[in-house]
Amino acid sequence: MISVDIVFDYYFWKKKIKSPKTYIRKRLLKLNKLKLFQNKSKNFTIFLTNNKMMKELNKKFRKKNKPTDVLSFPFSNRIKIKKNIYLGDIAISYEIVNKRSKDSNFFLEFDKMWIHGYLHLLGYDHKNKKDFNKMKKIEDLVINKFYKKN
Repeated sequence: MISVDIVFDYYFWKKKIKSPKTYIRKRLLKLNKLKLFQNKSKNFTIFLTNNKMMKELNKKFRKKNKPTDVLSFPFSNRIKIKKNIYLGDIAISYEIVNKRSKDSNFFLEFDKMWIHGYLHLLGYDHKNKKDFNKMKKIEDLVINKFYKKN
């Protein structure tokens, strides 16, 4: 089973998602049904913040002085907490998700961001075209599972 903790740093998130923890838990129930994600228990944290904080984090950890949509901070020595393995943290910018949602849907854009970050926590990357395509294929599989009519 996959579980998540939610940390808020920016109040506008609650205007869009009334109960983010409940929202993510429902998504995780669907994710747990996919073979790719069925194995040991995993836990991670999603930090819901804004562009200002994302810029600070991006500058500190990636030496890029600009905000970004999503950052992942995997624990290199995956810590075992009780029976769960703690994968790490994901930070997501409200302003970027909100801006992208003007052409689509806020929840869809949010789902894309945290899934992308989660895959990074699992060790996926997109440094080359082959890895990008592999990661994109998994992201699309998950998003289709979330938004499939059923």
